[in-house]
Amino acid sequence: MVTNQFEQCIRECYACATACDTCAAACLEEPNVQEMVGCIRLDLDCAEVCRCGAGVMGRGSDIAANVCALCADVCAACAQECGKHAMEHCQACARACERCAQACRAMAA
Repeated sequence: MVTNQFEQCIRECYACATACDTCAAACLEEPNVQEMVGCIRLDLDCAEVCRCGAGVMGRGSDIAANVCALCADVCAACAQECGKHAMEHCQACARACERCAQACRAMAA
């Protein structure tokens, strides 16, 4: 059973995963797609780790804090990369990643 302490972080993880998927797909449509390869890779990695984090929290796993710490690090890296690009999908992704990193850091503590 998901406890109240996990609910907000789970929501942030799923929102971040969706933002990362959206960003990766939009980056593939950019005219300078070769310049977006790093962003796309981090988007895909971040989405995967966020879904994993939400899953372990949802199950009340004993490794939730460890996965949340990893998720915070990946989200921070993705936010930094996406923040370098002016496109709105990248900026929206960076904001979602920052919120998720903050929530995951709090859970990992």
